[in-house]
Amino acid sequence: PVPEELQNGESFGYIIAFRAFGEVSWTHVATSAPGASRYVYRNDSLAPFSPFHVKVGTYNSKGQGPFSPVVTIYSAETEPSSMPAGVWARSATASEIEVNWQALTITSERVLGYEVVYWEDDTKPETMGKVRVPWNQTSVTVNNLAGNTQYFLTVSAFNTAGTGPFLPAINVTTKKPPPAQPPLNIEWTLIGSQLSLYWEPVVAMESESEVTGYQLSFWRQRHKEVNTFTTANSTADLTLPENNDDYIIHIQTLSEGGLGPASDPIRIHRLSMSARGSKALSVDTSPLSLFFTIAISTFRSML
Repeated sequence: PVPEELQNGESFGYIIAFRAFGEVSWTHVATSAPGASRYVYRNDSLAPFSPFHVKVGTYNSKGQGPFSPVVTIYSAETEPSSMPAGVWARSATASEIEVNWQALTITSERVLGYEVVYWEDDTKPETMGKVRVPWNQTSVTVNNLAGNTQYFLTVSAFNTAGTGPFLPAINVTTKKPPPAQPPLNIEWTLIGSQLSLYWEPVVAMESESEVTGYQLSFWRQRHKEVNTFTTANSTADLTLPENNDDYIIHIQTLSEGGLGPASDPIRIHRLSMSARGSKALSVDTSPLSLFFTIAISTFRSML
């Protein structure tokens, strides 16, 4: 609305001018409400999502004021009448399901995107969740799900008018969760820049996914860049960069259900060329302790 101080006279109102694409003449409608900010034009013969040129002007008792710039406005649309095809889904981890479908290529209605609806139990609609993606995306990963649980899923297209018909639901069961136990009794040996680590293998319970390997994450204590390394066994050999920074290392199990919890942090102190430690014991990392560790390591090597 035009502020009262700029109306410049009595009997202030608006003139709404509009015309369909391709037409030459304008249709004019006047409203005498100074505070008006919208006008609805109704015509049952309009096709959905029809484009119009629109401009709005002002008038008062002294005459007509200027019009706004011309803008393009569309009439309301109807929701899509077609359904996506080729929908399939697979369990990616214990908490994720990947859903795929084919894009709608021929449709009389506009498609803004796709909506994936999922639920855990057909008898409990309150457990329903949904994810929306843009029209040019034909897959989505639904996450934050429960492990080893059956989910029902369906896909539909949507636009500003609403969602179209849903496909018949499909069902997918998430994988078993990863082992809840982190790697324990971790030992390490550092010689120069070569770091060797050993730990007890993690055995999955019947309700958990089998361990397929381990992921090591390590980073410099004063930096945020994280490096990862995977191994199929409960041992690993790493080459640390040649610098004097201390390193922090986490070890996690790998499984179909995803990554398991991380071990307690392993802190590697680069104060010497040779050291060893263990997470099973309380390790003193003072300079004097490291001196004795080096001496013992040297003596063992001589033996």
